[in-house]
Amino acid sequence: MIKGFGKDAAVTEEVFGLLKKTAHEMQIALPVSAFSYCEEGMQGVQTIAYEILEQKDSFDHIFCPAGGGGLTLAVARGCIAHSEQYSAKSPKVHCVQPEGNNTIAGALRNRRQQANAIAASTTLISGLQVPNVLDGDAVIESCTKLGGTGYIVTDQDVFKWQRLLAQEEGIFCEPAGAVALAGLANAVTGREVSAKDNMVCLVTGSGFKDMLSVDSNFGLPDLPLMNVAQLESNIRALR
Repeated sequence: MIKGFGKDAAVTEEVFGLLKKTAHEMQIALPVSAFSYCEEGMQGVQTIAYEILEQKDSFDHIFCPAGGGGLTLAVARGCIAHSEQYSAKSPKVHCVQPEGNNTIAGALRNRRQQANAIAASTTLISGLQVPNVLDGDAVIESCTKLGGTGYIVTDQDVFKWQRLLAQEEGIFCEPAGAVALAGLANAVTGREVSAKDNMVCLVTGSGFKDMLSVDSNFGLPDLPLMNVAQLESNIRALR
């Protein structure tokens, strides 16, 4: 754990630079989920797009959560490659970011060609706190090519959808895993998708990765502790 990493742009850039230098000196790969640091590894992530597109004849939209943009770029490039290989229509790939880390989504929505670094990431969505650009420019290029756009969501909405996914669908994801669904909700509200469209939201990461968000946002009741006598009584009742 490094103070300011993932929140302060200068600290994050310095850490990534040190890691990249060290990996180069030791002649080892740097397993950071960004094409700008680990292109070979991230090419494997592109197979997510292939797996999605093999499930159905056609999809219209794929919503991806983004911090530095590596996952979104991988899915977009996978869709482009699949489309070129099979001469098939590709779904639109959309980049969804929390408003406290809007480095890519806003620029993509406003049809700008470059992502913008921010001084500090203020979102509470763990895993998407990346104030630096990383793969942002390439995300904008690839998503634009596919007709995708950007969606900016509030932390409050993300936590709401995380809770609803768990309580109503039995899908227990980390907050970052609910970001794509929050983006889809915004698209529905803005009438930017149709009820007839086939859509995919990437749900990334287990809820156990961030149990503090569960404690803070799920409104779970406190469980009373029992003594040994009560335990014995419960066991007798079961028998």
